[in-house]
Amino acid sequence: MKQLFASVLEIAAEEDASISDEVLRASADLARVLQPDGKRELPMMKKFRFQLLYAWMVEHVAPCRVADIGGGKGLMAYLLQQSRWQASVIDPVNQALPAKYKDLATGKQVHIDPSASVPRLDHPFIAEMATDFDLLIALHAHGCNILMIDAAAEHRRRVILLPCCIIDEPLIPTAGVHWLQCVADYAKSRGFTVEPFRLNFKGQNIGLYLVPQ
Repeated sequence: MKQLFASVLEIAAEEDASISDEVLRASADLARVLQPDGKRELPMMKKFRFQLLYAWMVEHVAPCRVADIGGGKGLMAYLLQQSRWQASVIDPVNQALPAKYKDLATGKQVHIDPSASVPRLDHPFIAEMATDFDLLIALHAHGCNILMIDAAAEHRRRVILLPCCIIDEPLIPTAGVHWLQCVADYAKSRGFTVEPFRLNFKGQNIGLYLVPQ
């Protein structure tokens, strides 16, 4: 048992880091995020992951009812609300919105009104919650990626995941299979098409946009 736990932690540490281009090239699903010339368009940012995911979403997905699972302070939901999405946070820990954030388009700090708020469910995600939303998203949320896929499959909802590690997940990749590929394979087995994308921040920055067939 100790050996198995140690192996899980070792895999988790690897999967929380950036995925190498070699791993991406070996995957028919994930290789699509690579630039044709093998180059990156911009230097990798150290943070701003919420702003970057928000920018990708408003460019690629029409506004809808969205739940940010494990959404923390709610910055993603707040940004989406400013673009006329109906966005809520599902997170068992209630946290206030941050006081400010950086607008990547202008490079300026934007202060959030102290009276501002986003809808929240202060509870761990359960499958029945999917019925109230069109899209479920999770950015580096622990232990709920497979649950979200199962819930979305049952209720025919879309999902955006940036899985970070396998801690508290109900399946472990087989030897030689990257955790992200494992998630993609599971999503396909549940009837989703998998559209991968890559954001410009350091760490695990590969996302999966899952759409029910």
